[in-house]
Amino acid sequence: MQQQATPVREARLGKAVGPVPGAVGGVVLLLPPGEETSTRRPSPLAAAAVRTLARRLARSGRAEGLVTHVVHYRYRGWNGAQAGAARDAEWAADEVVRRYGDVPVCLAGLDMGGRAALHAGGHTAVNSVLALAPWLPEDDVALTPEPVKQLAGRRVLIVHGTDDRRTDPELSFRLAGRAKKANRDVCRFEVHSDGHRLAQHRAEVTALAVDFMLGTLFGHPFSRPLQDALAAPPPLGLRMPLASGFGQSLNR
Repeated sequence: MQQQATPVREARLGKAVGPVPGAVGGVVLLLPPGEETSTRRPSPLAAAAVRTLARRLARSGRAEGLVTHVVHYRYRGWNGAQAGAARDAEWAADEVVRRYGDVPVCLAGLDMGGRAALHAGGHTAVNSVLALAPWLPEDDVALTPEPVKQLAGRRVLIVHGTDDRRTDPELSFRLAGRAKKANRDVCRFEVHSDGHRLAQHRAEVTALAVDFMLGTLFGHPFSRPLQDALAAPPPLGLRMPLASGFGQSLNR
């Protein structure tokens, strides 16, 4: 029986949210979740999982000329060494440069998108990476661990729920520890009792994402908890608890 060829597709950027066609001061690329292995077309539900955050970030950065785009992958799966989502994230960063010129870019991903953001963080246009509940391989401590050297010179924030049953928070802690050795501007927050979608503390997670984005892309002062997390040595800065009510009275 003749094996069916994998369909050829192209990645694309979703509709811009922000002050386009006005002056663009920075861009956040939202990278949706996905599956370990699949050549199917990405699910619309995956893009919906990060679209709300895209809108919230765009509102918060409107005065600075922030634009956000959801990245639509070619395929639903990571697909082993192909690392399709990471390649699509790199393409998206190239596309931002083509459309908007030399503006700072933050990669913000959920689940598989978090892994893609970390992999593609070495792109020259990227100055920061936000990984929410990143899906990471269980053999991260094997002979070929997840790369981290590409994150040098970038600010990196990882956020993970302690009750996540889909992606192991311990794996993101291990990766953060290795990344911290290559780059001091790495921190990780733990959302106690929250699950994979970080729904129980969505307001706090969103406020933390806004705080990180405004600081990395536009030079706003970080909130004290984020300052402390970046400055603290391991493991303190990599197991920073996200306090209930975070964001209600930030001192900027």
